[in-house]
Amino acid sequence: MSFYRKLATSDHWFATSVRAVRRALMNFSVPAPGVIVRPMLLLFVTARQVWFALYRVFICEPLFKAYCRSYGHNLHTGNFIHWVQGKGDIILGDNVLIDGKCNFAFAVRYSPNPTFRMGNNSGLGHGCILTIGKQISIGNDCRLAPFVTVFDSPGHPLDPVLRRSGAPANTEDVRPVTICDNVWIGSGAVIFPGVTIGENSVVSSGAYVMSDVPPNTVVAGNPARKVMSLTPKEQAPVAV
Repeated sequence: MSFYRKLATSDHWFATSVRAVRRALMNFSVPAPGVIVRPMLLLFVTARQVWFALYRVFICEPLFKAYCRSYGHNLHTGNFIHWVQGKGDIILGDNVLIDGKCNFAFAVRYSPNPTFRMGNNSGLGHGCILTIGKQISIGNDCRLAPFVTVFDSPGHPLDPVLRRSGAPANTEDVRPVTICDNVWIGSGAVIFPGVTIGENSVVSSGAYVMSDVPPNTVVAGNPARKVMSLTPKEQAPVAV
């Protein structure tokens, strides 16, 4: 019997004393008078926000911009350094937010310059994963919530023999993904190769989108199916 097991099970006075001391330490707590802890909290939160702002402005954003082939005005990131693997082009429009920590994986095996493209006023939430063999294109005014996965390459062949040998996915299985303007994709959704999501559409959280989504459509489920249609609002006439 191990020493630690003896301490946990023995009725000897030493073992019971050790267990009693351990319980006391685990349950130990000190009072938190507001007059003391509130200023401490304010100081901590202020210092943390200042540190995060400096880290974002001078570390995270410059490093991510260095990865980009081109980017527009007012590009912002979160307080993490995004993971970019492989060689590819990142092309971003104006007012883009790549929040939190996202993962970009490029596979030059399928294209001389695999490309991730995002239009104006669009954003990725924390934890998004993008695998680009040829191209993933996201339009203007799009929102991808946290932990969305978009991939144009399946990563591995369907044939188990080829998979065991470590062979890459077949070239014909690598198909670009297009997300049109004004699309909202909920948290945890997965967008499969070759999919086009039409403008103004909404993808529900956790949906697995394996086929094209028409414009002005809400889809949900696994596999994703249409649950309702959206009526686009007519744009007000512009005064001349």
